[in-house]
Amino acid sequence: MKTDSGKVWLVGAGPGDPELLTCKALRLLEEADVVLHDDLVSAEILALIPASTRKQNVGKRCGKKDIQQEEINALLVTFARFGLKVVRLKSGDPMIFGRAGEEMDAMRRAGVEFEVVPGVTSALGAAASAKISLTHRKAASAVAFLTSHQAKNAAPADWEAWVRARATLVIYMPGYEYAEIVSRLIEAGMPAGTACAVVSRASRKDEQIVRTTLGELPRAGRLAAPTLLFVGDAVGLVKESAAAIDFEWLAGQRAVAESIEGVEVRGAEVRGFPG
Repeated sequence: MKTDSGKVWLVGAGPGDPELLTCKALRLLEEADVVLHDDLVSAEILALIPASTRKQNVGKRCGKKDIQQEEINALLVTFARFGLKVVRLKSGDPMIFGRAGEEMDAMRRAGVEFEVVPGVTSALGAAASAKISLTHRKAASAVAFLTSHQAKNAAPADWEAWVRARATLVIYMPGYEYAEIVSRLIEAGMPAGTACAVVSRASRKDEQIVRTTLGELPRAGRLAAPTLLFVGDAVGLVKESAAAIDFEWLAGQRAVAESIEGVEVRGAEVRGFPG
């Protein structure tokens, strides 16, 4: 049993690719006495935890209630009070739909020291995989992170406001039945032809991306969790297949480069830069 003062770290594991872990997250996983992890943390990341470290899955998947949030809070407090270094490993970033608020409240009430270590949130990891510029200046001046699952007493999202703002919508935990989401957005004024993309298991080896429109979304099919749904004009700017090289445009780019003082273009070489 440890006698030193214990501490809890709420650590973001990112979307799944272990190379997207922060250096600090990796160091804490190697130093922890206990790791309480989400069910959606990838096996590749869990494999980085030393065999001598106590690992416990405390994830709550949709439709499964193997452990309550109150029990997770109690484990964090108890392990820390025994003087252990505790990592609460969360998929994505701890502060985005990760119930970090409830866990921080519990540790404050218990007088337990804690720290938050941010990670690559799943929305950004999935957008990178799908090559979606969430705030492309031609299509969107805002981005909204939403969820189709809320606490019972939580106020519903103002879908109309986000549609009016022409924001790119990133919907966490969209489930497998998209009809309700489609109905809400169309009722809020979004055209049925608005571009959508569903990204499954972003940044992992078995990643899948389905591109469609809002009206066709219910026929997108069932993809493996975790999934994120992107909706908005910015999503539609992504080419579904590689386009042929536009040689006329490329010639224009070369002309622009040659007009820059000190830059000389010869064949495939560009000269005039230091080094």
